[in-house]
Amino acid sequence: MDKLLAVLFILLLFFIPILMKKTIEPERPVAMEESPDSCIIHITVDGEDKPIPLDEYIVGVVAGEMPIGFHDEALRAQAIAARTYALRSTDMGRRPIQATVSAQVYKNPAERKKRWGKEFKANDMRLREIVKSTSDNIIVYEDEMITAMFFSTSNGKTETAQNYSGNPIPYLQSVESPGEDVVEAQVERRIEMPLNEWNEALGDEWKADRFRSLQLIRNQTGRVQKAQTTNFEMTGREMREALGIASTDFDIAYDITNKIVIITTKGYGHGVGMSQFGAEAFAQKGWTAESILTYYYSGTTIKKFELDESECLKTLTLANNSK
Repeated sequence: MDKLLAVLFILLLFFIPILMKKTIEPERPVAMEESPDSCIIHITVDGEDKPIPLDEYIVGVVAGEMPIGFHDEALRAQAIAARTYALRSTDMGRRPIQATVSAQVYKNPAERKKRWGKEFKANDMRLREIVKSTSDNIIVYEDEMITAMFFSTSNGKTETAQNYSGNPIPYLQSVESPGEDVVEAQVERRIEMPLNEWNEALGDEWKADRFRSLQLIRNQTGRVQKAQTTNFEMTGREMREALGIASTDFDIAYDITNKIVIITTKGYGHGVGMSQFGAEAFAQKGWTAESILTYYYSGTTIKKFELDESECLKTLTLANNSK
């Protein structure tokens, strides 16, 4: 019996340290589970190698669409308009978007660095802070995300969606856009186009008598709604696109001696929605980004969007902006 107790005692002395070690050995930390990438909106941009996180994309759009020297509030307005446009036109990132004026201009980091040179770091940091300050903000009309059209410079008024496309859109109405000539030196432009180039662009043979009878019928914003003469009729938009001119507020003159068509224009772009140089003019007067946007997009409000946690990208819901 004594020998058995001695053996048991020895075994206890052997196993106790092992049991104690297992008891007091700290557990390895468990890594925090990160949010899946599918819950972050990415924008697929034509020409870029991989999808870009939404706000990273917005930084590149603001850099591509507005001069970096613009007022912070104008840049914020552009960021919110660009985010709204991107989310709606890509169906929340499901469809690709072009990086040109056919959609909205996007400049990647390499392009921004080339443009800004030594100022790249400071400019990029500034834009990132501006975009961050607008994070999740979008423009809505009756709780529906809008088509946030914007353009460079107006002729003093913005254009209506009705005049531009034939479709009446309640938030894309004409509003006054004063002060752009102060912040943009080139509101008016002049082009001298050889007659053969004019004929090639319009697909017809023009002579002096045709120019004399040309009528430019204007709408209430001062832009050409229709141009007509003998055996010829085009909308102002069609002529702008065919001739590659700056806007639909144009005048036509013909130099018979030199066979040159002289085209003068006011403004730059289609004229619908927010004028970028108009936004800068208002920002310089102390307007906030929200004031600028709700002015150019009639009857709209600024709200935040939220992704439904159960579906991530599948569902977009609107949240109260006060959250």
